[in-house]
Amino acid sequence: MTLPSDKLKKDVATMPHRSLLRAGGLEDADFKKPFIGVANAYNDVIPGHIHLNELTKYVKKGIRDAGGVPFEWGVPGVCDGIAMFVEMRLSLPSRDHIADNIEIMMLSHSFDGWVGVTNCDKITPGMLMAAGRLDLPAIMLTGGAMKSGNLKGEKIDLVSGAFEAVGKIKAGKMAAKDAHAIECASCPGAGSCAGLFTANSMACMSEVMGMSLTDCATTLAVDPKKKKQAYETGKRAVQLVKKDIRPRQIMTKNAFENAVRVDMAIGGSTNTVLHLPAIAKEAGINLPLSLFDQLARCTPNICHLSPAGPYDMEDLGKAGGMSGVLNRLRKFVKSSPTVNNKNIKQIAAAGKVKNNEVIRPLNNPFAKEGGIAVLKGNIANSSVVKQTAVAPDMMKFTGSAKVYTSEEAVLEAVQAKKIKDGDVIVLNFMGPAGAPGIPEMLTPTSVISGAGLKVALLTDGRFSGGTRGACVGHIEPEAYNGGAIGAIKNGDIIEIDIPRRKLNVKVSQTELKRRLKTVRAPQRKMTPFLEKFRQEYSK
Repeated sequence: MTLPSDKLKKDVATMPHRSLLRAGGLEDADFKKPFIGVANAYNDVIPGHIHLNELTKYVKKGIRDAGGVPFEWGVPGVCDGIAMFVEMRLSLPSRDHIADNIEIMMLSHSFDGWVGVTNCDKITPGMLMAAGRLDLPAIMLTGGAMKSGNLKGEKIDLVSGAFEAVGKIKAGKMAAKDAHAIECASCPGAGSCAGLFTANSMACMSEVMGMSLTDCATTLAVDPKKKKQAYETGKRAVQLVKKDIRPRQIMTKNAFENAVRVDMAIGGSTNTVLHLPAIAKEAGINLPLSLFDQLARCTPNICHLSPAGPYDMEDLGKAGGMSGVLNRLRKFVKSSPTVNNKNIKQIAAAGKVKNNEVIRPLNNPFAKEGGIAVLKGNIANSSVVKQTAVAPDMMKFTGSAKVYTSEEAVLEAVQAKKIKDGDVIVLNFMGPAGAPGIPEMLTPTSVISGAGLKVALLTDGRFSGGTRGACVGHIEPEAYNGGAIGAIKNGDIIEIDIPRRKLNVKVSQTELKRRLKTVRAPQRKMTPFLEKFRQEYSK
């Protein structure tokens, strides 16, 4: 078998190249081994990444012990929680930047395969996109979730604690000085935030698609088993190269359908509708939004993790993890290979459920339908809501529009008590082109929850995996590109019907068209990177 690195190792013309590699410590024996890239997303900014250097040491040892040569480089990452509400527009564009980073490093240096040492919202999807794009042997090591915080004997996480405390303060239900203990307790250490938010949703998707080792998604960052997984991941990377097993053989159409099915069953983040289709596209597969809704209608919701329920990733891991969930869904699971040298159906058959409340049986679900519903109407050709995190009395909702074009304006309105129960908050011009960069709306949604307001929120932006409530996002077409959400005015009556998948404003099509002729996008402060992103998504 010819490897990409063979030209570097054996050709007379690449003698200078070998000389450069020897400067980095390579010896004669190393030029007979596979070259394995290690894309390490370590930084000391993101809690989910602060331990990745340590895990990378074990990955590299596994590579060496399996007969490979590791080459490590750094991959950037944005912490959505830190960037949110401050400058989050660069977060989603960073996903594509990460895929480009890996393409640049892998192809420029003729590596034979690679390991993605990853965690968090855009980094894992970006690496999976690169895997599909390059189709060189690859495996993901997701770094694991953090433990939940503990405040006075009760579990607390970033969303249920710190973010929702902001809403209580803004609504006058809590003094700022009383929130300090919540601030200090919400994030107790290393790992991606403890609930089934976007980071952990995508770790689950990676495992279910067959791109990471069994139990990788639900093993906590601080669990000693994570280092063993890192070592085995390194070894497996070399085996994948020697057997010439490539991502497109693993990330099949069946694998993506299994991932969407599991996503619906566990109630994952709505951001999976952004990431899974993007990963599939890089792997040469079309994954339409309609499939999410189709599978949601026939897949029971069997897990209720934060923000939808009281459990966290640690609870899910102890209850059986992804293999336990797959076991529950085994009649639905479609055949597809994995990096584990096992078919996903074999993993599903061997899975064990150890807690029937954390991972419920199909005949006793939390809800008859899965996590995501796709709504349509005169406001949207498509939009997305995490229906398993919506209270039953909000599944059908009619209210008067309150329109804003910035998160700051929503927070000011909450604090000034201008938003009342029964309102529908419309936050427009927050899409890929309009914001630009489609930032998450966790700050306003958490403030609304913390304030105890019974309202709905519509946006052409997106929501955090930590969002709960009647929050409808990803509205297409977005306002910047002439979408009807940009024509909604204060006082318009909006009707949301999640069971019937309807989203409408009680305004005639003639009037909407008339209004759209006068709509002007708000001016936003831009950077060259954001300008490039806006141009890509502008109509």
